Amino acid sequence: MCGIAGYYGFGEDRDLLGAMSQCIVHRGPDGEGYATEGQVGLAHRRLSIIDVAHGQEPMYSADGQVVLIYNGEVYNYLDLRAELEALGRTFSTVSDTEVVLQAYEQWGDDAFDRFNGMFGLAIHDRRNHRLVLARDHFGIKPLYFASFAEDGEKKLLFASEIRPLLAAEKLERKVNERILYRYLQFRIHDEESATFFAGIDKLLPGQKLVLDTTTGEHEVSMFTRLEEELAELASVERPYDAGVVDEYRERFTEAVRLRLQSEVPVGTALSGGLDSSAVVVTINKLMRQKAAATDSLGAKQQTFSAVFPNSINDEEKYADAVLASVQGNVDSHKILPKAHEFADDLLDFVRTQEEPIISSGPYAQYRVMQKASETVTVLLDGQGADEMMAGYIPYYFAYLGQLRKNKQWDKLAKEVASATDIFYRLGRFRLQSKLTLKKDLTIGSLLRKEWTSRFAGESYRVIGDNLKLRLIDDLFRKSLPSVLRYEDKNTMRFSLEGRVPFLDKEVVKFLFSLSDEAIIKDGWNKRVLRDATRGLLPSMISDRRNKIGFTTPEAEWFKLMKERIYEIFLSSSFEYRPYWDQDAVLYAFEEYLQDRNGASTMVFWRLLNVELWLREFIDGEPAPKAGKADKTDYEPNPGKQLDLTLPGGRTFRRYPLRTDVFYRETDFEPTVLGYVSRFVDGLGDAGEDHATAINNSPWYLFVSEKIVAMTQGRSIPVWDIKVSPAARLLSKAVVRNPGGIGLASPWSMQLAIDEVGLPRILYASARSVIGKFQGKKGVFYEVAGGNINAIDGAAGYQVGTSTHSVKLAPKDPDGVAARLSELVRQTVPAQYAATFAGTAIMDANDLGVVCLGNGTDLDQATVEAVFGDNPQGQTTEQTPMSIVVAR
Repeated sequence: MCGIAGYYGFGEDRDLLGAMSQCIVHRGPDGEGYATEGQVGLAHRRLSIIDVAHGQEPMYSADGQVVLIYNGEVYNYLDLRAELEALGRTFSTVSDTEVVLQAYEQWGDDAFDRFNGMFGLAIHDRRNHRLVLARDHFGIKPLYFASFAEDGEKKLLFASEIRPLLAAEKLERKVNERILYRYLQFRIHDEESATFFAGIDKLLPGQKLVLDTTTGEHEVSMFTRLEEELAELASVERPYDAGVVDEYRERFTEAVRLRLQSEVPVGTALSGGLDSSAVVVTINKLMRQKAAATDSLGAKQQTFSAVFPNSINDEEKYADAVLASVQGNVDSHKILPKAHEFADDLLDFVRTQEEPIISSGPYAQYRVMQKASETVTVLLDGQGADEMMAGYIPYYFAYLGQLRKNKQWDKLAKEVASATDIFYRLGRFRLQSKLTLKKDLTIGSLLRKEWTSRFAGESYRVIGDNLKLRLIDDLFRKSLPSVLRYEDKNTMRFSLEGRVPFLDKEVVKFLFSLSDEAIIKDGWNKRVLRDATRGLLPSMISDRRNKIGFTTPEAEWFKLMKERIYEIFLSSSFEYRPYWDQDAVLYAFEEYLQDRNGASTMVFWRLLNVELWLREFIDGEPAPKAGKADKTDYEPNPGKQLDLTLPGGRTFRRYPLRTDVFYRETDFEPTVLGYVSRFVDGLGDAGEDHATAINNSPWYLFVSEKIVAMTQGRSIPVWDIKVSPAARLLSKAVVRNPGGIGLASPWSMQLAIDEVGLPRILYASARSVIGKFQGKKGVFYEVAGGNINAIDGAAGYQVGTSTHSVKLAPKDPDGVAARLSELVRQTVPAQYAATFAGTAIMDANDLGVVCLGNGTDLDQATVEAVFGDNPQGQTTEQTPMSIVVAR
């Protein structure tokens, strides 16, 4: 298992290859290699599995005319090697890589269809002036590419992941909005060659890309008829009997054995479901038989399971039943993912997936792979069985639709009667949802209509009346491609090779040659697998009908990590995206937390995932604030000035002090005094102008009311505010300003109502309307009183808890100012205490200034005029306090 990257059209550019290769070190930490000739460049990262001592890549043919870089494993390579040797070829290594290379030399592109395994490869055929890319039959291994023109010349970039294509810095980072719409609206992805990135595509399962290196022209086509073969085999319908079960068992066992071939340790993922359990017990059988290739397992089979005690998603009891059945021959490793860990890992998880995914479920797999990588290098998994053996409930309906279409009434009645427990559970959940009278929530209600209207012609349909055609469609388009993406991304993130024995090409072809009863019979799906593993699996697994799989307790976690989610939904970047309505999303999430709507967490996950993906892959690094990194206490904030001259001619110098973020737990007075001391202690080195000014003139401490209120517990998380219908309605009538200040949010309006009462707010609103007709401003706040004008809403551009909290005016600001004034005089050296003239508590922003607490010798109007241009900065500048000197 490895990572590959390369290009056409950039000459012999090793720096470009190096930049691309660096992005996929995790896919191949055991080595790297490069090859360039003419316009073709190839890069390879190696994760050594077979023939560890040899098999380095790029690998050259004996005459040096064919060069291969290869990501994957071809499990039938020994058989192919024997066939090639019979044709007169000789080998210098025992690696499957050399077999792939010589197979191409012998059979050309037809070689790819002979491979049974997983691969993404690139071949530079110098002899025939070709660059060939190919992806395995099921798309287990990814291969992305971007073709474009630069200065009129055709170019191509390709890689095992998307990041190398972006790292080449040849492409503009843009969203493929049609794919984004389909994901948000229909909850689908990976069904076609297009990705979420405009200009970046992927080869589909069984496809090849052939580029003529003399012209730069390329063509994408299929190298296999596997999909058509499966449809043709489906029409044969071999009767289902004991002989079929025995043959399936033998074929599946051989598929598992082939995937144990390795020179490094091999383990198994065990969810507790039928599929992964079948892999575990089959390996156990092979170990007891001392079958070939089991040496890679060591003395015991290593299994890895994600468990969620006391959660509805937990499958530990099923995994334990499997482990008990192979007791003495297994070492079990259990991972217990927690909500706070998911919150911590969220950015890396999104980065790992490279494109949005439909739920947080794959995080359980991510954690399993992380743990497994500490013990093994190869991990077998149960992916693919659901899509070929009807593992999901919708497949029952496709089968029943087929029976109805074919008028097979007796069989239809029997199947319905046999699956009544499944239909009962499904119906019960739906009925319970209806009886709760909760409002349904569709994601369409949260998206901006002006954006979604551009995609009115998009639709999504599934095959509803032919079981096998539905399965084939899901294998190659609708379902499996996304599952395999998670598998590849999660394993390779931790330098682990994932192998999926259910996707053995010959096993799949055999299965589709059987009658439908091998898949669904008497209400049981995966019938042939259940029958083939009876006697190996505990009955509670063989006879299990409820499916969970590797997933997370998302509904429970979202309520536990609501602070993190609100932080994202309230952010400025989320607010200004063209795709969704931030207010609608916040309202829906608030109602979800209060259990007042029937929302699925998958709706919120899609929005979260897209926002974080946009930040990571599209937005790029935010430009650093000019001067923030090295600003001293004696410099202004960017775009501001130290000195301000008032209309009467008096000048004041304002020194904004950068601080750490203040929280409720911050010990307010000692912290403030510490920053004041830092300022005066540094005056000796700040320059004569600064030191002289403060020695000879009155100076003041101006403090933002925000940090006062926050440390007083007056900053309230939005989820702790129960918004009334009145607050929601009234907030809509307030003009929203870009700073999040005021009562334009339902949370801040609710606090205003709580402070002075709804009647007074209604009266102030009415008077405000009249005042506008009279040309008066500020009537609402004047009538409402109670420092309502100091309430600030949550704002994504702020720092700390201000991103998701609403802040009331501080308590007793005059008393706070007086107390701070006294403490400053007690703290600073006598020479500075002599000229210190008091403290002011300021509500200052770019829209206006109000002095809430005045402990200075200046009148209110002068204090407010000194801060008329808001020289401080309570957001990213982190300067919520200032030293002010009268010049």
